[in-house]
This record gives sequence, structure tokens and C-alpha cells, in this order.
Amino acid sequence: MSGPSPDAHAGTGSRCEAAAHVQPSLLEGTPLHEVPFVVVDLETTGGSPHADAITEIGAVRVQGGEVTAELGTLVNPERGIPAQITVLTGITNAMVMDAPTIETVLPSFLELAHGAVLVAHNARFDIGFLRAAAERIGMTWPNPRVVDTVALARRVVTKDEAPNHKLASLARLFHSATQPNHRALSDARATVDVLHGLLARMAPLGVTHLEDLATAADPVPEARRRKATLAQDLPSTSGVYQFRDASGRVLYIGTATNLRSRVRSYFTASEKRKRMAEMLTIAASVHPIPCPTPVEAAVREIRLLAEHRPPYNQRSTRPHAQPWLRLTREPYPRLSIARTPPPLGEPGVLGPFPSRVSAQLALECASRVFGLRTCTARLPATPEPRAVACTLAELGHCSAVCTRAEGATAYAHGLERYLAFARGERSDLLDSVTDRLRELSAAERFEQAALERDRLQSLLRGAEAVQDLTSGYAPEIVAARPRAEGSWEVVVTRFGRLTASGIALRTRDVPATARALQASAQDVPEPTSWCESALAEETRVLTAWLTEPRVRLLSVQGAGPHLPVFAARRARAELTTLLQGPARAIPGAA
Repeated sequence: MSGPSPDAHAGTGSRCEAAAHVQPSLLEGTPLHEVPFVVVDLETTGGSPHADAITEIGAVRVQGGEVTAELGTLVNPERGIPAQITVLTGITNAMVMDAPTIETVLPSFLELAHGAVLVAHNARFDIGFLRAAAERIGMTWPNPRVVDTVALARRVVTKDEAPNHKLASLARLFHSATQPNHRALSDARATVDVLHGLLARMAPLGVTHLEDLATAADPVPEARRRKATLAQDLPSTSGVYQFRDASGRVLYIGTATNLRSRVRSYFTASEKRKRMAEMLTIAASVHPIPCPTPVEAAVREIRLLAEHRPPYNQRSTRPHAQPWLRLTREPYPRLSIARTPPPLGEPGVLGPFPSRVSAQLALECASRVFGLRTCTARLPATPEPRAVACTLAELGHCSAVCTRAEGATAYAHGLERYLAFARGERSDLLDSVTDRLRELSAAERFEQAALERDRLQSLLRGAEAVQDLTSGYAPEIVAARPRAEGSWEVVVTRFGRLTASGIALRTRDVPATARALQASAQDVPEPTSWCESALAEETRVLTAWLTEPRVRLLSVQGAGPHLPVFAARRARAELTTLLQGPARAIPGAA
């Protein structure tokens, strides 16, 4: 078990020297000098794997630059060899008449190649014939990893060095001890020298491990591929990574279950985002922050994004500025958008919302469904004699408490319905709005229907956000989740903030690990307003983790301001099902 690293500034508690330690990962990658390669070359009766047959197999097994085994044999194709093939290879029908058939040779080859990476020059041709031969004789092809020296050569050998990427040209370039002559074993030996020459050229570009070969032939700019060495010394544990420029400024922050593998992927062809390409040209280093648990990595990322506001992250880097919906304090409250987090316990709060636009859509939906007024004037408890109702009242969308005393009862009823919805109680909101959506769709008013859908989704997201926050605001929660290898993640939260996390290697270690984490966890004063103890996104991440089916709550202190959990989430799931159902009639509903 381990706590957060001191340089992460995440404040999740101190290191814990208790019952367990983080096990080193077994996924560090295999250096190329430890990888066994089997270089293979075939001669055949023609170019079609299914119509033609193998006449000769040559294979060389190498590791660390040393040849450890060879196989070279003619193969009886059980059919005639065309004259033009004989001219090219020198293999005649008489030569293969007494040779073993593929049924005998292929098992021997597969035994030689067991556990190795197959290498061939124009691998599609050779591997295609081998696979087809296995299929014909009823053997299972093992699908080994394959490296094509033609593809590698296209990445690192220019036309100035060699006129083409044929085996003979590359053998001359790399001073092969064996010159290819269209005989299988000779060509395989030449390909071994070519492979070693290509790998030597690719090492400065970051191709140093077996895992790098999977993308070594991808069309990646050389300058970017060369920076793959930034991932060289990263650990293979879960955690957070920071790309930094030469001055140390943080450019981009992300999380990974395997830091080394994830960072390495930025330097392959799988990374196609233009913003990332721009960032990688500036990046000079990668700073890893290993974390004992994935949930701690997610929390650290949230905090570091808010702290550094990196220019290449598209997620919100200003979480403190997210808007909320609050009720005004007056005789006839209305909803308003606020940037300041409301006090804990204030009724009718929704949010935070990702943007002001989202908050405005939610305000419009709630005001219409629950009959809350949208005018901004402060209204007295008793209507003034000269007050004049607005257009909304004339259309029947407002109870007109500004002009009619009898409207106060209807307004109070609508307000109570809204407060019940905000508390997480089941309401008729979904039925009311979906009925409206069907009416608009039936009238072919699709744009208005889409707007009503967006308003409802924003309102439900705002309610879901505050319900998630409330569910995680207990003074202390200690929980554990089993992992695939038999260990347990143990987490301590206080008022919605992650204060400690670690790993118990065995089930019986969980109680001791939990006690040690509780003792070393960060103290969190009781907050008086939302987001005072933790960013909203952090609390929602923790709530999602705590409510996973596999998580076991070890202890919960204090009742906290708990709501009926996830009423809005369930309603939003129901809405999604309705919008995606057979009766869907709203363009863009998803």
C-alpha cells in the first residue's frame, strides 16, 4: 500500500507504511535484445496462397544478435513447378520429387517458431502461404506477432541510400554476409542482417522494445517518433502524466492504467488529433505521478487541471466558475443562475452545470414545467392595485401572482413540486415533458421538440449533479473494491474529498489497511457551502466509484444531507430509452 507522492500537490493524505506495498508491474515491456525472432523465407510454385504451393522453406531463429537455430528444406508441392519459377529459383521438379511434403515440414517449422516473432521480407506473401498451408492440412495457425522488413525499411531507408526496398538492395546497404539468391535459406539469412540493420536505425527513434514494433512502420513524422524516448523510463503503474515544455510549463495532463504504454501511444499513428500533434512538437519531458489506485489517478487529474489549466486539455480547467441554479429569496421565488457555490442545505439548488448555456436551458425547462415565474422584478406578497400582467400570464404560462392574489396558491404548489424534484423525489416531470415532445413531433414541429429535449436533458443533468454531490458528502466514508488479481483498492473520503487511498494485497489485509489509511488521511473541516471541501467533479467521481456494485462500504460516519440517490440519473436513463425507442421522432435525439 502506498499513499500519494509528495510532489503531486493533490492532498490525498500522507504515505502509509502499513501492511502492504505496491507490487511492481509485470508490463514493463520486452527489450528487443531479449526477443526471439524467426526470420522466414519461402519459395513457391506461384503467387496465390490458395492456388499454389510451397517448394522450399528457410528459417533462422535469432535472439540478441545471435543465431540459435536454422531450418532449410525443400518441400514437395505435389504439383508441377512452372518453368518460369524454375528459371527464377533454380528449383526443379526432380529436386522436390523425394522431398518431404508440407504435412511433415510445417510442424517442424512451427516448433522452431514457437514463442517467437515471425519476420519476413514482404511478410504478407510468406505468412499468407504458411497460413493457407496450415488450413489445408487441418492445423491451427498460432497467429504469432509478425514484422515486415519491407514496411520497416520504408520508414528509415531513403531513395538516396537504396534504389528500392527489395531484399537484394537492402542486403547491399547493410553489408549482409549472405547475398539473396531466391533460395529460401540464403534469403532468410540475408533478411536477418537486414532486420538487425533496420532495428539499429530505429533505436534512436524510440523503437527499443517489442511493443514498439507494433507501430514502428506507421506513418509518423520522424520528429515525433524520436520523442518516443520520453516514455522510456516511465513506470507501468496507473497514475497521472504531465507533458511539459522546455521551461517546465504543463502542456497537457492525462491519466492511464499503464503510464508507459499510454504515453508511448502518443508517438504512434493512432494519435491523430491535431491539437496533440501541436502539443507533441513543443513537449520536452513527461512527468509521471504514479497512483496506487485508478480512482486516485482520476482525482489527481481533476485537481491538477484546475491548478495548472494546461492549454491543450479540452476539459474544463475552471471548475470554480461553473454555474448553479438557485431560488431567489423573496415572497415568490424564481430560479436564477449563480456563479458562487450555494450554502449547503439551501433548498432548490441544482448543479453545477458545465456551462451557462446548459444552466439557462435547465432554468427554462423548470420554470415552464413547475410554473415558476421568469420575470426579474421583485414582487410583493400582496399584488399592487395597479399591477398589469405580462404576456406569459395572458398565454397561460404564469399564475400571475403579480396581479391576482388567488394565484399565490397555484404558485406555492408549483414551487413545492420543484423543491420535491430538487430533493430527488420522483415527480411527473418526465411524463409531462415527454408528452409535450410527442405533441410537437406529431405536429412536425421538430426544431421546437429538439429544444424541449435539450432543456429537459440539461435540467436532469443539473439535478443528477447535485444528487451525486449530496450522496458523497458524509463526514467520512471508508470503502474497498476487489481487483482482478486478488488485491483490494481501499479508499477514504471526507466530505466528498479523497483523503487517502491504497492497496491491500490480500482480503485479510483490508481492515488493517483501512485503519492505517484512516489514521493518515487528510483532515477536512466541515464545509459550509458546496465545493468548499472538494471540486464538484472530484466528488462526483468518488460517488460513481462508491456506488459501483463491487464496492464494499467498510464504515460511514454521520448521516450527512443524504437525498434519495440518483433519481435524476434514473430519469435521464428513462428519457434516453424513450428517445432511442421505435417511436423516436425527434431529429438528433440520442
